[in-house]
Amino acid sequence: MTPLRRTVAVALLTILGVVVGAAASASFATDTLGAATTATPRCTSAGLSVLQNLSAATVASVTVGTLPAACGGATLQVTVNNGVTNSSGSAAVPTGGGSVTVTLGIPPAVTASEQTDLVLVGP
Repeated sequence: MTPLRRTVAVALLTILGVVVGAAASASFATDTLGAATTATPRCTSAGLSVLQNLSAATVASVTVGTLPAACGGATLQVTVNNGVTNSSGSAAVPTGGGSVTVTLGIPPAVTASEQTDLVLVGP
């Protein structure tokens, strides 16, 4: 190795060591994730009724009830996962609340264990 290459290699290793050392000594204002989070308002914190509507041996749609008027105008998104496949759909919540039936895109088969997820977006 020529003296010039050796000098360049040593300089690069020195710069790399300084950069890594500076990154390792950087401090953060918090020890938890989500330091800049804000509270998200909810239209309800009450329990909702969830009923899977079956067609043959599949879940064709899901009816969600006891939605309060505060959720009126929101979009209800529903996903059903049976461990092998999942399907989802969405529907608008009526202005006065009440119940909403969400038709699933591709009805998943009924199994002994299923997961149904609900998300209200809006209003």
